[in-house]
Amino acid sequence: MIQLENVTFAYDERPILKNVSFSIDETESVVIMGPSGSGKSTILRLIMGLECPQEGKILVDDANICVMNERQKQEVRKRIAMVFQEGALFDSLTVGENVGFYQIEHTRMSRSEIEQNVRQMLGFVGLRADEIIDVLPDQLSGGMRRRVAIGRALLSTNPRVMLYDEPTTGLDPEATEMVLELINKATVERNISTVVVTHQIPDAIALANRFIVIHGGEMVFDGDLDALRVCDEPRVRDFLQPFRESIGKVNQRQFV
Repeated sequence: MIQLENVTFAYDERPILKNVSFSIDETESVVIMGPSGSGKSTILRLIMGLECPQEGKILVDDANICVMNERQKQEVRKRIAMVFQEGALFDSLTVGENVGFYQIEHTRMSRSEIEQNVRQMLGFVGLRADEIIDVLPDQLSGGMRRRVAIGRALLSTNPRVMLYDEPTTGLDPEATEMVLELINKATVERNISTVVVTHQIPDAIALANRFIVIHGGEMVFDGDLDALRVCDEPRVRDFLQPFRESIGKVNQRQFV
């Protein structure tokens, strides 16, 4: 479904990614992890067509997004939704307006139809619509804002792929647990592919059945949890060292 082929990308001649290649199949759950500044978030922006590599291809359903015009990219983005760091909600819009933003701006649905969809989506992400639909984002906790952002992305175009950029950063343990459960719920119940960028190893284990490690812009690992536990690649070993005990003990969450 999504394929990166020998992707190299730089900002102002500063190398970010070097010859990165991997593919993501339908309904697969993949975590991309690595040290800060390794190029993880850039991969998500490339998949969305927000950036274009200097070398290589990025294929979505066998079509190269790198050679598309903006109108064509918009069509691809109807299949892919992204939850940015911190949620990136519109501060001046209510929760309901945030969640229903795409349908308000890009469809001819009635306000009552949109509100019904918004309320259903707020229920899906574990929030009480009657309590927060008219509330502004700055009145919500960090975990609630993150769940609203996920709801907005899911309601946008009923995507087949969800991209998450550091979805639990800055959250307390309880809020983190709720967001992780919601991501897994969306993956399973909506039968979609999930790609998560994180440097939180326990979160990665809770979410993924496949792990990609990026270090210094290079892909240094691609495999499952068992392979990750025994990987002897020095850059992978050094990155995982603080988490070795948790990796050895924690089992992956079952996707059922």
